Amino acid sequence: MSRRALLKVIVLGDSGVGKTSLMNQYVYKKYSQQYKATIGADFVTKELQIDDKLVTLQIWDTAGQERFQSLGTAFYRGADCCVLVYDVNIQKSFETLNNWHEEFVKQADPVDPEAFPFILFGNKIDVDGGSSRVVSEKKAREWCASRGDIPYFETSAKEGYNVHEAFLCVAKMALEGEHEQEQEQEHEHDIYFQGISETVSEVEQRGGCAC
Repeated sequence: MSRRALLKVIVLGDSGVGKTSLMNQYVYKKYSQQYKATIGADFVTKELQIDDKLVTLQIWDTAGQERFQSLGTAFYRGADCCVLVYDVNIQKSFETLNNWHEEFVKQADPVDPEAFPFILFGNKIDVDGGSSRVVSEKKAREWCASRGDIPYFETSAKEGYNVHEAFLCVAKMALEGEHEQEQEQEHEHDIYFQGISETVSEVEQRGGCAC
């Protein structure tokens, strides 16, 4: 009998770096040319088997706009892994990674921030065949090393390149992290789900939708 695990993954990064496209490519194997900004927060789920466990990844997508950055601790709480995404063709999206990293640590308040599983995606490597790229792989890996050797994947949501591999790594890291945090979080999950429904309804009241 497989054991089940529900793992919560938060995806953070500037608006337009391809967070939603990466998730859609991974879960639905589809890519849309049309850009639609995410308002507030939304999530998709994907089931996969890792060793003897049936894992349900609950991947939360966030709006990159500043005004939605602080969605409150309910959104971040109980996360098992945080994915940081930047666009290799936009320098600023790389420079703001520090802010997103700090924002997550501040809001999620993990028991051991140093050991919490983060992972970095450098997206849109397909653009202009790589000729408009401004952030080198070396630079990205140096940043990861300075953050305690965060795993790094170069991806293309459009081509589907490395997306499955990157999220498989996310799932494995989240599973390890969840195993270590299990006891501490058992009593928190009820509070977290209650908080999420409040967060989403607040977004809807503001005239947006959680899609």
